[in-house]
Amino acid sequence: MELSGKHAIVCGSTQGIGFETAKLMAKRGAKITLAARNEDKLQKTLLNLERHDGVKHDYIVADFSQPELLKSIISEYVNLGNTPHILVNNTGGPKGGPIIDADISEFTNTFNQHLICNHILVQTLYKGMANQNYGRVINIISTSVKQPLNGLGVSNTIRGAVATWGKTLANELGHLNITVNNVLPGATNTSRLNDIANAKSQKTNQGVDEIFADMAKQSPMQRIAEPSEVAEAIAFLASPRASYINGINVPVDGGRTKSL
Repeated sequence: MELSGKHAIVCGSTQGIGFETAKLMAKRGAKITLAARNEDKLQKTLLNLERHDGVKHDYIVADFSQPELLKSIISEYVNLGNTPHILVNNTGGPKGGPIIDADISEFTNTFNQHLICNHILVQTLYKGMANQNYGRVINIISTSVKQPLNGLGVSNTIRGAVATWGKTLANELGHLNITVNNVLPGATNTSRLNDIANAKSQKTNQGVDEIFADMAKQSPMQRIAEPSEVAEAIAFLASPRASYINGINVPVDGGRTKSL
């Protein structure tokens, strides 16, 4: 499970699952490159990362609503001689609501933020992974890939596309010793879940605490996950121990998803 000598880019790493993933990978010896849009938060997050054997963590300021700018930034980063072994794709989801009410721009914007930006990162990084004979691409998506979630129409649609993209990449890049896997969190104690609960509360007049309680009851574990629990699955897939795990969807939802 150790990641000494490995370099990981973790997107969306200033909060929630991305933050816990960056912390855990750093604890296990990896060099971490944080990627998010708020530089102040990135600088503060750096202070929370453990350092082993002189490892120097860094960060990239990147706004995933601007794919062309992201392409320029990550290309420059690679041209400076940086060769990450691990990429954790992680981007916040769109606002909720019935799919029939969604504006076209909600689909196109979310598609760019998730699939297009993920693709830009992989296209830029995979040759370096191949040259090092070690690559891990881990996409943090959602259990909606297996079972669409009510009231999250745009998210269901785009996350399904990302899952299929990831599986296709796994088929194409496996011979380069690059694995591509999708982690599917269920209800997890993040700001994203708070936003969903607050939006539902405003529409239904249910209390937020009641909504969280209902979410917890949907899992056989009878509770909501902590981001650190999802991070454990991500860090495992990034490790040498997961060398022959490729092209799969891994729900981390306490058993909530009904499909196999």
